[in-house]
Amino acid sequence: MSGPFSDITDTIFADKSVLQEEYQPEQILERDKEIDEYRHALRDVLFGNDPENVMIYGKAGLGKTAVTMYMMDALNEEVETREQADDLFIHTVNCNGKSLFMVARTLVNEILPEEASSFPRRGLGTGDAFETLYQQLERLGGTHLFVFDEIDHIDDANTLLYELPRARSNDYLDDARVGIIGISNNYTFRKSLSPKVKDTLMEAEIAFTPYNATELQTILNDRAENAFVEGGYDSSAIRAAAAIAAQDVGNARQAIDLLRVGAEVAEKNGDSQVTDTHITRARTLVQRGRLQNRISDQTKHAQFVLEAVARLEQDGKTPARSKQVMATYETVAHSWDRDPLTTLKSIQGHLSELHMLGFFTQHERNEGRSGGHYFEYELDLDASIVLETRNDLELGNDSITSPSE
Repeated sequence: MSGPFSDITDTIFADKSVLQEEYQPEQILERDKEIDEYRHALRDVLFGNDPENVMIYGKAGLGKTAVTMYMMDALNEEVETREQADDLFIHTVNCNGKSLFMVARTLVNEILPEEASSFPRRGLGTGDAFETLYQQLERLGGTHLFVFDEIDHIDDANTLLYELPRARSNDYLDDARVGIIGISNNYTFRKSLSPKVKDTLMEAEIAFTPYNATELQTILNDRAENAFVEGGYDSSAIRAAAAIAAQDVGNARQAIDLLRVGAEVAEKNGDSQVTDTHITRARTLVQRGRLQNRISDQTKHAQFVLEAVARLEQDGKTPARSKQVMATYETVAHSWDRDPLTTLKSIQGHLSELHMLGFFTQHERNEGRSGGHYFEYELDLDASIVLETRNDLELGNDSITSPSE
C-alpha cells in the first residue's frame, strides 16, 4: 500500500542548506572593498597591540554578519601563525531583545571555567556581571574581540560601549586586551550615543551599501551551482531574482530567498527546473514572509504602535501625529490584554525607531508660532498585511517568536 509520500522520488535541490539564512559561504563575493577596510582595521591584532574598535552599518541582508564571521575566522587562523600576536578570543552576542545585564551575563557564562557555576539570572546586578567578566578576561589574558550583532537593539548601548573600551584605562584589566565590533542596521545609531562614548570608541566605520543586480547575479550563480542538481535551474530565474531584489533594497538575503521559494514553487507544480515564472510567483510569498519576520523582531509595544498606525491607515486617518497614534495604540494594547505605556515620549520613541527601520514615512511639519513643530507618520507598507501578521502573532503561531518588552 502506497503512502502520501511514496510518489516523491526526485528533487531539484542538491543541497538546500546553501539557500538557507544560516549558511556561511566559504568565499565572500562582491564585498572586496568592505573586506579590505575590515582587514586594515584589525591588523593591530596580528602584532599584539590593542585592537581597534569597529562599527559596521548597513540595512539587513547586505552581508554585514557574513563578512564579519568570515573575517573573524580568517583572523583566528592568521593569529595562529604570528609570534607577536596574543591568544585571540572572539565572543559573539546578538543583542536583539536583550538588556545590558543579559548581554553581560551571556559573556560571563561563555568564558567561565567548565567547573564553575553559571552567573545567576537574579540576585546580582549589571555591575556585578561586569566585575566577573573582567576577572575572567584577566584569567584568560590575550586579546578579546566582542562582536555585538544588532547592537542598536540593546537597551543601554552607552554603558556597554563605555565600559568595555575603557576597561584597561580604568585599571579593570592588565593582561587582557579588548576590542568591540558593533553591527547595526541603523545608520544613525552613532548619533544616539553620548559624547563621552563617541570619544572613547574612536572606532573605524565600515558602511555596507546595497548590492546592484549584477552583483546579486554573481552571488546567486555561486549559490545555485551548489544548491541545485544539474539542470535544476534556468538562468532566467537568476536574472529575475536579482532584478527584483535590486529594485527593492539590494538585499542578498531577499534574492536568495526568492530563488529558494521559487524552486519550492517549481517542485510543488511538478516542474524539474526553476525559471523566472516561478520566481515571479514566489515574490508575493517572500515579501509576506519577510515582513512577518521583520514585525516579529520588534518588541511587543513597538508592534502595538505599528498596528495602531496600520489601523489609522485603514481608516484613512494618516498621516497622524503622535498623540493620535497614542490614542489608538492604547486601544490596541487593551485589545490584546496588555497594559499600555503611559507616556507620549515612549510612543514617540517607538515611532522614531520604526521610521528608521523603514516601517513608516515621517513628515516634518512646521506651522510657526501658532502650530509649532511636529512630525506626522504614515505606514510605508500594506496595512492589511501588517494587521494580518499582527493577528497571527497574537494568536500564537508557533513558527513566529517575538521579543518581550
